[in-house]
Amino acid sequence: MTEAGFVFNEKPIRIDSGAGPYLYDTEGTEYLDFGASYAVTPTGHCHPEVVAAVQQQVEQLMYVQASYPVDIRDDLSTTLAASAPGDIGNVWLCNSGTEANEAAIKFARSATGRSKIVATKNGFHGRTLGALAATWKKKYKKPFEPLAGDFEFVPYGDHEALEAAVDEETAAVLLEPIQGEGGINPTTHEYLQAVREQTAAHDAAMVLDEIQTGLGRTGTMWATEEFGIVPDILTTAKGLASGLPIGATLCRDWIADGAGDHGSTFSGGPVVCAAAQATLDVLANEDLPAHAAEIGAYLTDALQTAIGDDVRDIRGRGLMIGIEVKRGANRLLPTLALEHNILALPAGRTVLRLLPPLIIDRDHADHVVNALSEVIG
Repeated sequence: MTEAGFVFNEKPIRIDSGAGPYLYDTEGTEYLDFGASYAVTPTGHCHPEVVAAVQQQVEQLMYVQASYPVDIRDDLSTTLAASAPGDIGNVWLCNSGTEANEAAIKFARSATGRSKIVATKNGFHGRTLGALAATWKKKYKKPFEPLAGDFEFVPYGDHEALEAAVDEETAAVLLEPIQGEGGINPTTHEYLQAVREQTAAHDAAMVLDEIQTGLGRTGTMWATEEFGIVPDILTTAKGLASGLPIGATLCRDWIADGAGDHGSTFSGGPVVCAAAQATLDVLANEDLPAHAAEIGAYLTDALQTAIGDDVRDIRGRGLMIGIEVKRGANRLLPTLALEHNILALPAGRTVLRLLPPLIIDRDHADHVVNALSEVIG
């Protein structure tokens, strides 16, 4: 009998269960989860309201194709549209962040009749061939080339390079309001405003990838709210259904009207829609974006005090925090996990990334600060 193989490199911890901000391995060891599987569990693991919503929906209707109206899908679309900044109230549901970005690229090209996509260096937008073409690092792309064409990259935050790149051939500018995989790199209001002005001047779409920054992660429901800038397209996924696979592409009328033909077999399945609706309800009812802003500021200040002199930089917003260390970030993760029972993530070779569930409290933050003081100091 052939042994099963796996695409992912397996970590030396076999996870058995989760509750709140904790994961438990098969030996019963408790781990404080400060990675949230790349921001996938904003409400914590197995939030009872999300679990109950999924159980109820599974018993009622597990799946029907998206051309048949279903109440829970309509409810989710209405809630997402109401949560969106400005007038980007048209919702297309899919199964992941990379699919949401694929849709955004297709919609922008169809609506404008152009093909050129301007993206940013160190940006990350997914691993399917279209989204991968908009991703900067060669290590992700080289094995799969040739990819989709007509993508141009500009330095993140460089106004002049942006202005030179956006022209009458541009369908869209695609970027993250804070680069996640690229190293937790925040941008400025001035830069996002320049993107908004340049795309509007050339009748191109401004696409914000909020797959990691959205859903309260940075202290507001969407990171762009802090800047008061409304894109033409916004993509979300990751924590939208508290761990079940879903993504969404939100767009303005002029994009939706010219979006062309697009579809997906599992678009807006009832079970994942129920999980997503419950997640959005928990985010609102427990005011988790505001909590993320408060506890994130507390955690960042505590990190600055404890290890600020021992690292190159501590940056981010809310509960999306990057710690740029003087040596490889990956070497710290096993020590944190196996000696301090804390799970975290890298963001490139030199940045330790903290993306905990938005429900953490000050005791959790203090525990992580103390552990990092030992590991880094």
